[in-house]
Amino acid sequence: MRAVRQKNTGPEMTVRRLLHASGYRFRVQRRDLPGSPDIVLPKHNLAIFVHGCFWHRHPGCKKATTPRTRAEFWAAKFERNVMRDSENEAALRVMGWRVLTIWECEARSTDTLVAKLMSALPPTSASELTVLRDIGDDEANAAPGHR
Repeated sequence: MRAVRQKNTGPEMTVRRLLHASGYRFRVQRRDLPGSPDIVLPKHNLAIFVHGCFWHRHPGCKKATTPRTRAEFWAAKFERNVMRDSENEAALRVMGWRVLTIWECEARSTDTLVAKLMSALPPTSASELTVLRDIGDDEANAAPGHR
């Protein structure tokens, strides 16, 4: 488990690139907030968590499998992860933050990701919506492995 990255993961970087290219400015890994959200947009009072489907048990996702060996260990670990996620989200909401969870599998589909970000972030100008859509089109048309 040592090789599992906690920050700057591929899905997280995809979300950050989309936000930055669209003109949104943010902070990463705010340690002063519960759960240290992956991305924080203070101006929009939004905390974004980019969760891996396996580790955070994305409901209904085929990546949320349980290893066959040491099943009891994994079940307890996953249960603690899900509980901690719920507690952190609740604490942030009590503090007045809006919370958005983006799943690893959602970040793979640029259209899904763009739609989710657009629904959570009111654009400050029409051009920001256009930039998000254009980036989504560019990434969808990019050659595999060159995103």
